[in-house]
Amino acid sequence: MEELLERLLEECRPFTGKGRVADYIPELAKGDPDALGIYVIGSEGKHAWAGDCRRPFTIQSVVKPILLLQALLDNGAEFVTRRVGVEATGKPFDAINAGDQELDSGNINPMVNMGAIVMCSLIHGHSYDERFRRLLGLTRRLAGDGEIGVDEAVYRSEKSHGSKNRALAYLLKFHGLLEDDVEEVLDCYFRPCSIQADCRALAHIGAVLSNRGRLPASNERVFPAAMSRYVNAVLMTCGMYDGSGEFALRVGVPAKSGVGGGIMAVVPTRMGIGIFGPALDRKGNSVAGIRLLERLSQELYLSIF
Repeated sequence: MEELLERLLEECRPFTGKGRVADYIPELAKGDPDALGIYVIGSEGKHAWAGDCRRPFTIQSVVKPILLLQALLDNGAEFVTRRVGVEATGKPFDAINAGDQELDSGNINPMVNMGAIVMCSLIHGHSYDERFRRLLGLTRRLAGDGEIGVDEAVYRSEKSHGSKNRALAYLLKFHGLLEDDVEEVLDCYFRPCSIQADCRALAHIGAVLSNRGRLPASNERVFPAAMSRYVNAVLMTCGMYDGSGEFALRVGVPAKSGVGGGIMAVVPTRMGIGIFGPALDRKGNSVAGIRLLERLSQELYLSIF
């Protein structure tokens, strides 16, 4: 497997030149556009990797399926679905309004910023600090790394340049979809997006989702299998922003991208995959990362279709 990953990575490395690092968050603009790495954890527990797979980066929107899982664990699927819809919006992840009609829960999904902000308000806790600590604990468990923490520089950069997310949050509050203090909710969103991880951590998260909620090494259950099906279905239709349809054709597995360059991919019952490639396309997805996943999917027949 490692020989295959090395070959595909070198084949796809030129695609890093076709994208640009995110710059709307100043700290992200410092990323290396030439970086590319991949880590794979199979259902039998075997690990394989290539390239810059242990280079740390902030997970950004890759935290959204973890937010969804925490909300599901705290409230159940029926309650969450009433508050955050599951239909793809077909619009950018930070679109001001996902529909032409009055904004309601059906206009948003957990993988766009509006939906993720609402999910922060669904996490249980006496304070938003406690809610974040619980979310960080779940992230560490899913990633198989108890040392994962927040990149404080990125967090401060996100918080000080988060005007559009503030606009989204106040719009949610205006339409009655957000009841709590906007700044408290947003802090619980900016911090999770600034969690620092690597490809191995993302692959481990993908492996748990692939294994229907069980940790890949111990087989210990973290969440019910039904929640894995819920999250994977939403990832399949909405996980790659407004490029999810094309990704389904080219790669064909549930996945979530982030503007830090990460992609977490789930091959149900087979493997979890973590990708790092900070050079992004116009939709916010890693250009070389998608190409690498496409080639791996072709070589190993990973598509679920």
